[in-house]
Amino acid sequence: MSRFFRQAGDSDSDSESSSEEELMSSDDEGTKPTTTAKPAMSRFLRTAGDSSSSDSDSDSEDESDSDDDDEAQGSKKKSRFIRTSDSEDDDSDEDVKRVVKSAQAKRLDEMEASGKLMDNALKINDWVAISSEFDKLIRMVQRQQNVAEPIPPFFIRTLTGLETSLNSALAKEKEAKKKMNASNARALTAMKQKVKKVTKEYENDVKQFQTDPEKFESDYLALVSTEAQPQKVKKVKKAAGDSEEEDDDFTTVGKGGKAMQFTAEGIYKNLQLVQEARGKKNTDRTEQIRILEKLLEVAVTNYQRIRVLLALVSCRFDNNSSISAHVPIDLWLAAQKEVDQLIAIIAENPAYSIQEITEDYDELAERSPETEKDGIVRIRGSIISFVDRMDDEFTKSLQNIDPHGTEYVDRLKDEKGLYCTICRSQALYEKLGQDEPLGRVVMRRLEHIYSKPDAVVSALEAAVAAADFTPSIALDSSNDITSLIHSLCTFLYRSHNSLLRTRAMLCHIYHYALHNKFHTARDMLLMSHLQESIHSADVATQILYNRTVVQLGLSAFRCGLIKESQQTLQDIFGTQRVKELLAQGVHQQRYQVLSPEQEKAERQRQLPFHMHINTELLEAAFLVSSMLVEIPLLASIDSEEQKRKTISKSFRRLMDFADRQVFTGPPESTRDHIMQASKALQDGEWEKCRDLIQDIKIWSLMPECASVKEMLAKRIQEEGLRTYLFTYAPHYSTLSLSLLSRTFSLSLRQVTSIVSKMIWNEELSASLDQAASVVVFHRIELSRSQQLSQTLADKVNALVEQNEKALDQKLGQATSWQSRGEGGQGDKREQTGERRRGGERSRGARGGARGGRGARFAQGLGNQMSGAQRNR
Repeated sequence: MSRFFRQAGDSDSDSESSSEEELMSSDDEGTKPTTTAKPAMSRFLRTAGDSSSSDSDSDSEDESDSDDDDEAQGSKKKSRFIRTSDSEDDDSDEDVKRVVKSAQAKRLDEMEASGKLMDNALKINDWVAISSEFDKLIRMVQRQQNVAEPIPPFFIRTLTGLETSLNSALAKEKEAKKKMNASNARALTAMKQKVKKVTKEYENDVKQFQTDPEKFESDYLALVSTEAQPQKVKKVKKAAGDSEEEDDDFTTVGKGGKAMQFTAEGIYKNLQLVQEARGKKNTDRTEQIRILEKLLEVAVTNYQRIRVLLALVSCRFDNNSSISAHVPIDLWLAAQKEVDQLIAIIAENPAYSIQEITEDYDELAERSPETEKDGIVRIRGSIISFVDRMDDEFTKSLQNIDPHGTEYVDRLKDEKGLYCTICRSQALYEKLGQDEPLGRVVMRRLEHIYSKPDAVVSALEAAVAAADFTPSIALDSSNDITSLIHSLCTFLYRSHNSLLRTRAMLCHIYHYALHNKFHTARDMLLMSHLQESIHSADVATQILYNRTVVQLGLSAFRCGLIKESQQTLQDIFGTQRVKELLAQGVHQQRYQVLSPEQEKAERQRQLPFHMHINTELLEAAFLVSSMLVEIPLLASIDSEEQKRKTISKSFRRLMDFADRQVFTGPPESTRDHIMQASKALQDGEWEKCRDLIQDIKIWSLMPECASVKEMLAKRIQEEGLRTYLFTYAPHYSTLSLSLLSRTFSLSLRQVTSIVSKMIWNEELSASLDQAASVVVFHRIELSRSQQLSQTLADKVNALVEQNEKALDQKLGQATSWQSRGEGGQGDKREQTGERRRGGERSRGARGGARGGRGARFAQGLGNQMSGAQRNR
């Protein structure tokens, strides 16, 4: 017989022993059972057929192998894990009925199980276990409330019974705590606070249960049955495949199958459910918005509309959970309309007031001016926070949209509606007389118009004037944008918030600089002393300061004030981080690695593209200004030591790089044009320099492009004349003014003026002969001793300066070169009181040996040299 078969008549012991012996023998011989030709059942199954078939099968293994096909046709191959119907163990195969429970029933079973554990722990006075199970029970009840299910009577019954047990345990607190361990005593004290808090939270349900427990349970059962009916009807109709006309019979259900009744009487209860689910996990925000929209439709009174609008706008903004992402544009537009509606309701009904801090009131009851003591219904909320959030989300959306596509332009059109909303909120706060939010909203309005051209600001103000609710500060009939900016800034100057005052000042300066009022803007910046304290301001204000300084430099350039423009832009370009300082890009330095958090913060600070200042135009203005200042300076100096004293290091570095190039092709970029123009100006080819500068295409982006090019041509002529005189003065004894006038295409009066200024400033050793209309040059050749004396005087002056610095450092005195703020701003010497005066007294005592003698010696040498020059 095969070792995989088992006879029905054999005893279990014989079959088991024989099978074990065969398995052991097969293991010893190292053989494995074959799996090819045994259609019979496994040895783990019992045969159900007659014994004759099994006897015939046991004659030989060869015969069983030959009869495989017949057996396969005669009987089905059965699974090795299933017993047949006529097995000896039929009674073990009884049918097991599976009970399918709903999610609500499962939650109730879990709550009852926790209640039983609490009862068992209460018998042995184990308050640690009671505390943990009570926490679990509270979480299950909260989960049940999230799915809009009623509170089961079992929970209220457990809560009241637990409160009774606690009171009896606390009555014997002194004796009980002696027998308790420390953890159990702490758990008892904690349970006292927990039960008190939860009982207060479910105070109404506890009172109803204590009044009539049977009625409470019957109400619960009735409510559960009504909840189950809409779902059941809905399934039947779906299964029956009814027509679409029967959809009107459906009942709108919320999460968990609870019917939602959108009526004016149930608004506050639905609002409470929505607000309790706000911010929780697995909350469907879209469904909440839909519910609030339905509630707004059925709202009857102004109080109901205000409450629903406050919740609806907040719910729309909650749809964006990420800091970097922005609210979808359709939700943003809907929120803007709802904020306008809210402002209109408050403006038309002065008896309703929205305030951030109010007294506690019943949120489930209707309120009106008649029910309040002073006739004013104060509702907790904040319109200015909605306005701030709308403005921030608008900026975020512009940051995340491609600025070179049509979508950016379409989104930018929404700024008009946002500006109108800001002006409406300003008018509302002016009417209510609330100064703090009024200052914030005026600052928002100012930030939208201070950097825009007059035509754009006029269009925005025209949209505001067409509205039915306008602020007191508006554009007058003369369309003077400067007076509007001045009025807004003057209002903010009276604010108690120093940040608002600082930002208003910077916006005011920026506006003046944008309109080429350089001297007014410069005087305001100097009088504000912002350059001394700006390093301690927040990052957004520092960015605004940098933008203001850059716009001031561009204003000086457009006005033809080349030296002022170069000095103003030098601080920004000296850092080599122009885009980062203007919040127009993230600058990656060679040996600096930003963390993901830092890079994300940098990205969030970036300004929208339409507010950018063109960095290429900025660089062109700076390099041209540096060229007109540096090239005459390079021509005027004689020694190599003087050449090291540069005004613009970045321009000098570009010049050195251009000089080292072997071959120079036609100019392509802005830098190439300026570098080749600088070489031409050095060689006296002012016309070539003018043509190269005017061929720069970036000038077309500057307002009044033609006047700027004309101004540059005039300045190149003047600086070309100065460079020519510095370069070729040693080769002339006299030079005709008329020749200079023809060479540089300047009038005789202009040439005379330029030469006279150079002689007056001692830049040129010459005199002007007006009778002959010539310039007479004076050659001053110093003797060897005079040259050595001059060199010695320079070295003594340098030594005196070093001694002064060393003494200041030793005495702890911070000099002006040490106390400069960030960005090279501020040159005011810090005053340190008695230490400074003590340092001056000690320095005066030692001055005869150190500084005083050296300074007087250098001054004497200088006087001797000037006397020798006059004698010659």
